[in-house]
Amino acid sequence: MKKYVLFDHDGVLVDTEFWYYKAGERALADIGVALDKDQYLRDMNQGLGTWIRAREAGVDEQTIDRLRVVRNDLYQEYLKTEDIEVEGVVDALAELSRHVRMAIVTTAKRVDFDLIHEKRHIRQFMDFILLREDYALAKPHPEPYLTGLRRFGATKEETLVVEDSSRGLTSAVAAGIDCAIVYNDFAKANDFSQATYRIKTLMELKDIVLDVPSPS
Repeated sequence: MKKYVLFDHDGVLVDTEFWYYKAGERALADIGVALDKDQYLRDMNQGLGTWIRAREAGVDEQTIDRLRVVRNDLYQEYLKTEDIEVEGVVDALAELSRHVRMAIVTTAKRVDFDLIHEKRHIRQFMDFILLREDYALAKPHPEPYLTGLRRFGATKEETLVVEDSSRGLTSAVAAGIDCAIVYNDFAKANDFSQATYRIKTLMELKDIVLDVPSPS
Protein backbone atom coordinates (compact mmCIF):
# COMPACT_ATOMS: atom_id res chain seq x y z
CA MET A 1 0.00 0.00 0.00
CA LYS A 2 1.16 3.52 -0.81
CA LYS A 3 0.78 6.37 1.66
CA TYR A 4 1.89 9.30 -0.51
CA VAL A 5 1.28 10.32 -4.13
CA LEU A 6 3.37 12.91 -5.98
CA PHE A 7 1.57 14.19 -9.06
CA ASP A 8 3.06 15.78 -12.09
CA HIS A 9 0.82 18.64 -13.20
CA ASP A 10 0.73 19.46 -16.91
CA GLY A 11 -0.78 16.57 -18.86
CA VAL A 12 -1.83 14.78 -15.66
CA LEU A 13 -4.11 17.15 -13.76
CA VAL A 14 -4.72 19.69 -16.55
CA ASP A 15 -4.43 19.29 -20.32
CA THR A 16 -1.92 22.05 -21.06
CA GLU A 17 1.08 20.47 -22.78
CA PHE A 18 -0.16 20.91 -26.35
CA TRP A 19 -0.78 24.61 -25.72
CA TYR A 20 2.72 25.15 -24.32
CA TYR A 21 4.10 23.58 -27.49
CA LYS A 22 1.75 25.62 -29.66
CA ALA A 23 2.84 28.87 -28.01
CA GLY A 24 6.50 28.03 -28.66
CA GLU A 25 5.73 27.03 -32.23
CA ARG A 26 4.02 30.37 -32.92
CA ALA A 27 6.83 32.35 -31.29
CA LEU A 28 9.49 30.63 -33.38
CA ALA A 29 7.45 30.98 -36.57
CA ASP A 30 7.91 34.74 -36.23
CA ILE A 31 11.59 34.29 -37.10
CA GLY A 32 11.07 31.49 -39.63
CA VAL A 33 12.09 28.57 -37.39
CA ALA A 34 9.79 25.54 -37.48
CA LEU A 35 9.14 23.63 -34.26
CA ASP A 36 8.44 20.02 -35.24
CA LYS A 37 6.23 18.35 -32.64
CA ASP A 38 8.06 15.01 -32.54
CA GLN A 39 11.48 16.68 -32.30
CA TYR A 40 10.12 19.04 -29.64
CA LEU A 41 8.98 16.07 -27.53
CA ARG A 42 12.36 14.38 -27.90
CA ASP A 43 14.11 17.60 -26.89
CA MET A 44 11.81 18.15 -23.90
CA ASN A 45 12.35 14.60 -22.69
CA GLN A 46 16.08 15.33 -22.56
CA GLY A 47 15.47 18.57 -20.66
CA LEU A 48 16.55 20.70 -23.65
CA GLY A 49 13.51 22.97 -23.86
CA THR A 50 11.89 24.95 -26.67
CA TRP A 51 14.87 26.95 -27.91
CA ILE A 52 17.52 24.35 -28.74
CA ARG A 53 16.62 24.26 -32.45
CA ALA A 54 16.68 28.06 -32.66
CA ARG A 55 20.19 28.09 -31.19
CA GLU A 56 21.29 25.44 -33.67
CA ALA A 57 19.94 27.69 -36.44
CA GLY A 58 22.17 30.51 -35.20
CA VAL A 59 19.54 32.60 -33.40
CA ASP A 60 21.19 34.86 -30.82
CA GLU A 61 20.30 34.87 -27.12
CA GLN A 62 18.82 38.38 -27.20
CA THR A 63 16.32 37.24 -29.81
CA ILE A 64 15.55 34.09 -27.84
CA ASP A 65 14.90 36.18 -24.74
CA ARG A 66 12.41 38.25 -26.74
CA LEU A 67 10.75 35.13 -28.13
CA ARG A 68 10.50 33.65 -24.65
CA VAL A 69 8.35 36.61 -23.60
CA VAL A 70 6.19 36.15 -26.70
CA ARG A 71 5.83 32.41 -25.97
CA ASN A 72 4.90 33.03 -22.34
CA ASP A 73 2.28 35.63 -23.29
CA LEU A 74 0.75 33.31 -25.89
CA TYR A 75 0.70 30.41 -23.44
CA GLN A 76 -1.06 32.44 -20.78
CA GLU A 77 -3.64 33.52 -23.34
CA TYR A 78 -4.26 29.87 -24.20
CA LEU A 79 -4.65 29.06 -20.49
CA LYS A 80 -7.37 31.68 -20.27
CA THR A 81 -9.25 30.72 -23.43
CA GLU A 82 -8.78 27.01 -24.20
CA ASP A 83 -10.41 23.96 -22.63
CA ILE A 84 -7.68 22.40 -20.47
CA GLU A 85 -9.83 20.22 -18.22
CA VAL A 86 -9.03 16.55 -17.66
CA GLU A 87 -12.31 14.78 -17.05
CA GLY A 88 -12.76 13.18 -13.63
CA VAL A 89 -9.69 14.71 -11.94
CA VAL A 90 -11.48 16.30 -8.98
CA ASP A 91 -13.57 13.17 -8.32
CA ALA A 92 -10.46 10.99 -8.45
CA LEU A 93 -8.54 13.27 -6.07
CA ALA A 94 -11.46 13.41 -3.66
CA GLU A 95 -11.54 9.61 -3.51
CA LEU A 96 -7.76 9.29 -3.20
CA SER A 97 -7.67 11.84 -0.37
CA ARG A 98 -9.44 9.28 1.82
CA HIS A 99 -6.45 6.94 1.56
CA VAL A 100 -3.23 8.89 0.84
CA ARG A 101 -1.58 12.27 1.22
CA MET A 102 -0.89 14.06 -2.05
CA ALA A 103 1.29 16.80 -3.50
CA ILE A 104 2.16 18.28 -6.89
CA VAL A 105 5.71 18.30 -8.27
CA THR A 106 5.80 20.30 -11.48
CA THR A 107 8.08 22.21 -13.82
CA ALA A 108 5.30 24.80 -14.23
CA LYS A 109 6.19 28.36 -13.28
CA ARG A 110 4.29 29.96 -10.42
CA VAL A 111 2.65 32.60 -12.61
CA ASP A 112 1.23 29.96 -14.96
CA PHE A 113 0.21 27.63 -12.15
CA ASP A 114 -1.66 30.38 -10.32
CA LEU A 115 -3.45 31.37 -13.52
CA ILE A 116 -4.53 27.78 -14.18
CA HIS A 117 -5.88 27.31 -10.68
CA GLU A 118 -7.71 30.58 -10.14
CA LYS A 119 -11.07 28.82 -10.54
CA ARG A 120 -10.21 25.14 -10.16
CA HIS A 121 -10.55 22.86 -7.16
CA ILE A 122 -7.37 20.80 -7.28
CA ARG A 123 -5.13 22.56 -4.75
CA GLN A 124 -7.46 21.77 -1.86
CA PHE A 125 -6.40 18.11 -1.98
CA MET A 126 -2.65 18.80 -1.88
CA ASP A 127 -0.39 18.99 1.17
CA PHE A 128 2.05 21.13 -0.82
CA ILE A 129 3.02 22.16 -4.33
CA LEU A 130 6.57 22.26 -5.69
CA LEU A 131 6.92 24.60 -8.66
CA ARG A 132 9.89 25.26 -10.94
CA GLU A 133 11.10 28.01 -8.63
CA ASP A 134 11.27 25.59 -5.69
CA TYR A 135 14.25 23.45 -6.80
CA ALA A 136 17.47 23.88 -8.76
CA LEU A 137 17.49 21.00 -11.27
CA ALA A 138 14.41 20.19 -13.35
CA LYS A 139 13.13 16.83 -14.58
CA PRO A 140 14.54 14.49 -15.90
CA HIS A 141 16.90 15.04 -12.93
CA PRO A 142 15.60 13.29 -9.76
CA GLU A 143 15.85 16.41 -7.57
CA PRO A 144 12.17 17.46 -7.91
CA TYR A 145 10.84 14.12 -6.67
CA LEU A 146 13.54 13.71 -4.03
CA THR A 147 12.52 17.16 -2.75
CA GLY A 148 8.92 15.94 -2.60
CA LEU A 149 9.96 12.91 -0.54
CA ARG A 150 11.78 15.13 1.94
CA ARG A 151 8.82 17.48 2.28
CA PHE A 152 6.58 14.55 3.18
CA GLY A 153 9.20 12.77 5.26
CA ALA A 154 8.29 9.73 3.19
CA THR A 155 10.24 6.71 2.03
CA LYS A 156 10.53 5.78 -1.64
CA GLU A 157 8.72 2.51 -1.02
CA GLU A 158 5.57 4.13 0.37
CA THR A 159 5.34 6.75 -2.39
CA LEU A 160 3.92 6.73 -5.92
CA VAL A 161 4.64 9.23 -8.71
CA VAL A 162 2.01 9.93 -11.38
CA GLU A 163 3.39 11.17 -14.70
CA ASP A 164 2.52 11.43 -18.38
CA SER A 165 5.94 11.94 -20.03
CA SER A 166 9.19 10.01 -20.32
CA ARG A 167 11.02 13.04 -18.91
CA GLY A 168 8.97 12.80 -15.71
CA LEU A 169 9.27 9.02 -15.68
CA THR A 170 13.05 9.29 -15.90
CA SER A 171 13.01 11.68 -12.93
CA ALA A 172 10.90 9.30 -10.85
CA VAL A 173 12.98 6.24 -11.76
CA ALA A 174 16.21 8.10 -10.94
CA ALA A 175 14.69 8.99 -7.56
CA GLY A 176 13.87 5.30 -6.98
CA ILE A 177 10.09 5.82 -6.80
CA ASP A 178 7.42 3.67 -8.48
CA CYS A 179 5.72 5.58 -11.30
CA ALA A 180 2.26 5.27 -12.83
CA ILE A 181 1.97 6.70 -16.34
CA VAL A 182 -1.46 8.10 -17.16
CA TYR A 183 -2.49 8.26 -20.81
CA ASN A 184 -1.99 11.61 -22.52
CA ASP A 185 -2.55 11.83 -26.26
CA PHE A 186 0.13 14.50 -26.72
CA ALA A 187 2.87 12.35 -25.17
CA LYS A 188 1.57 8.92 -26.16
CA ALA A 189 4.61 8.11 -28.33
CA ASN A 190 7.09 8.49 -25.42
CA ASP A 191 9.06 5.51 -24.15
CA PHE A 192 7.34 4.30 -21.00
CA SER A 193 9.06 0.93 -20.69
CA GLN A 194 10.35 1.77 -17.19
CA ALA A 195 6.92 2.59 -15.78
CA THR A 196 5.64 0.47 -12.90
CA TYR A 197 2.01 1.00 -13.96
CA ARG A 198 0.12 2.21 -17.03
CA ILE A 199 -3.34 3.70 -16.50
CA LYS A 200 -5.96 5.40 -18.64
CA THR A 201 -7.50 7.63 -15.95
CA LEU A 202 -6.65 8.79 -12.43
CA MET A 203 -9.59 6.78 -11.06
CA GLU A 204 -7.41 3.67 -11.49
CA LEU A 205 -4.95 4.97 -8.88
CA LYS A 206 -7.11 3.89 -5.95
CA ASP A 207 -6.52 0.21 -6.66
CA ILE A 208 -2.80 0.84 -7.07
CA VAL A 209 -2.32 2.70 -3.78
CA LEU A 210 -4.45 0.15 -1.91
CA ASP A 211 -2.60 -2.71 -3.65
CA VAL A 212 -5.82 -4.27 -4.91
CA PRO A 213 -5.02 -7.32 -7.08
CA SER A 214 -5.98 -7.05 -10.74
CA PRO A 215 -8.75 -9.43 -11.85
CA SER A 216 -7.27 -12.58 -13.39
